Amino acid sequence: MSKAEVFRALHLGRTQDDPLVLPGPWDAASARVFAEAGFPALATPSAGVAASLGYEDGSTPADEMFAAVARISRAVDVPVSADIESGYGLAPKELVERLLEAGAVGCNLEDSAQGVMKDPHEQAEFLAEFRSAAGGRLFLNARVDTFVRGDGDPERAIERAALYVAAGADCIYPILAPADALPLLRAGIQGPVNINARLDGGGPSLTELGELGATRITFGPGLQRWASLALKGMADSLKK
Repeated sequence: MSKAEVFRALHLGRTQDDPLVLPGPWDAASARVFAEAGFPALATPSAGVAASLGYEDGSTPADEMFAAVARISRAVDVPVSADIESGYGLAPKELVERLLEAGAVGCNLEDSAQGVMKDPHEQAEFLAEFRSAAGGRLFLNARVDTFVRGDGDPERAIERAALYVAAGADCIYPILAPADALPLLRAGIQGPVNINARLDGGGPSLTELGELGATRITFGPGLQRWASLALKGMADSLKK
């Protein structure tokens, strides 16, 4: 079984009390930490990788992002999915080739660019071309940005999700969806649903997110920022 097949299988048949938890490494060292802790797969955060490379979120050059993903993938034996933002303006076939060259088993693709929501039908066509080029070699996590770039209406998010599932998306990611919208999203979306967890204690626990409808849980740049805060504390202690 290929790593992509292993990764896809991790999303199937999960119970509500057992969501798939995917930490987000930002470099090879953090990837090894998560893999050695026993997590079965990892999912890079574009903002966390950007910070590790000295860029603001959304401004990492494509070549540097794919190179970072390649270093992370080489560092561990577990499957690695990559956040490649909205695709860097590359054609679907080239995106597939770049991801495979980097050793990734899947990716996130956003449905907004430069802060503006894309036309959902055009995005669905893009995703269908990506899926056609990838075949079964990559797991496609289609991000729905309704709650960060749109009007925040769960019904609009479900409509977009339906188009993306029909286009071949393996999973839907309604980023920053509020907890009270999760049951409605879970009921209206076919297939796995990716929900991001907060690390500040202000949101539902991982188990609660599973019970609310999350098939898989990611953290965005939260873990990288958490690690940076820990490092800041250590740096401050060195000055005393």
